Amino acid sequence: MRVNKMRRRLGTDQASDGGLTLLELVIAVFVLAMGSIAAVRTTDQARVAIGGAKDRMLAQLAVRNRAEELRLPLGTPSLSDVVRLGGQTFTITSETLPTVSGVRQVSLSAQSERGVGARIVVYLPGRGDDPQAPCRGGCRSVAD
Repeated sequence: MRVNKMRRRLGTDQASDGGLTLLELVIAVFVLAMGSIAAVRTTDQARVAIGGAKDRMLAQLAVRNRAEELRLPLGTPSLSDVVRLGGQTFTITSETLPTVSGVRQVSLSAQSERGVGARIVVYLPGRGDDPQAPCRGGCRSVAD
């Protein structure tokens, strides 16, 4: 009885002094678990994106090298359609289309054995009847 009288004097009673309920604890653990799972998934996605950056960069390098080859003077020997860079093998394909303005649109793509690839479009001056003839200068490339 004395304890109850003291609690009443201090302004506390037994009903409000229950502490943390089991339901509140379960909800708090659930919220923390969901936050942790979201953080782990975000970190994993970033790791995957950064991990493929080297392969994409090498594919872009291979396709840009081929674009530069197209700008070389006539009579320069052509390179192989299979290029080895950074320990990977890339297959380079090209598609040439004439445009209304007389320039050639050359779509170049490189694909590695891992499946990573890159693609760019290069605009070259027209060369009469030979759509595959390389450019002698003044060519411009635009990333696709």
